[in-house]
Amino acid sequence: MEGKNAGEFYTPSSVVRTLVEILQPYEGRVYDPCCGAGGMFVQSAKFVENHQRRVSELSIFGQESNANTWKLAQMNLAIHALEGDLGSGHADTFFNDLHPTMRADFILANPPFNMKDWGGDRLVEDARWKYGLPPAGNANYAWMQHMIYHLSPKGKMGLVLANGSLSASGREGEIRANIIKDDLVECIIAMPDRLFYSTGISVSLWIINKDKKQKGKTLFLDCRNIGHMIDRAHRDLSNEDIDRVAGTYKDFVDGKDVQELGFAHVADLEEIKENNFVLTPGRYVGLEEVEDDGELFEEKMERLTSELSELFEESHRLEALIKEQLGEIGYGV
Repeated sequence: MEGKNAGEFYTPSSVVRTLVEILQPYEGRVYDPCCGAGGMFVQSAKFVENHQRRVSELSIFGQESNANTWKLAQMNLAIHALEGDLGSGHADTFFNDLHPTMRADFILANPPFNMKDWGGDRLVEDARWKYGLPPAGNANYAWMQHMIYHLSPKGKMGLVLANGSLSASGREGEIRANIIKDDLVECIIAMPDRLFYSTGISVSLWIINKDKKQKGKTLFLDCRNIGHMIDRAHRDLSNEDIDRVAGTYKDFVDGKDVQELGFAHVADLEEIKENNFVLTPGRYVGLEEVEDDGELFEEKMERLTSELSELFEESHRLEALIKEQLGEIGYGV
């Protein structure tokens, strides 16, 4: 609950696994500037092990502002026999960057959503704001630019952001347009709702790549309808769901045709510009085709209205029965 008040949320493992399967961090420097308890690092290590590689080829760098959470991250790395540089203690990433010269091969992060009081008014002149000064009332694009600043020339990153970042206007819209024009946005994935345990907010995954194979193109995936409910309030993704998302991304990178109405669309810069640099996948993928069942329209309408009439009759019968039974016990309606 404390995390919820601070805008910080435990990242569901299915979201982390999706990012890891897309980025495939086999070796090199892995960085998370808001690492929480270190879940991104653990999943990255598991990915390496699952593909029969050596975890020792990963160099882990992280930072966390909450003292207790920083301790949990240190414990998490130790439990999984991982070595990492999380600094000598907790520290604010914006005001005390513990890895100022580090350039990462992979960045995986779930920064606090729509963080308001992040101190942006005191960081007006900062080398990290290459694409524009982030607004003091929302840190989304401060986090994004901090991460881009820390990417190596061939680095790529996956981050979780609230959907508002896809279409925000004003200063955020200008920053987003500049990042798109610099050809950094490789893929945007709209995730289904109810994945997080402490918030119902819908999120998207941003894949940003400084060395895109498909120059001038961005893949949009609308995954809002995938997954399955594990209880009345929470959804999860199966391995098949994650494989479908990661597989589509890989096919796109390899130059294959991945267009699928209602799910996947590849847009060039001109198309994104026509949409005012809004990156909401639903704008691009279109509506899923409904398979024609072969029944003539007139026949279908006649059948459906007949069924509806029968349902109305049943409804009236049940209504009369309820009134009668209520009347018998002295509660007439």
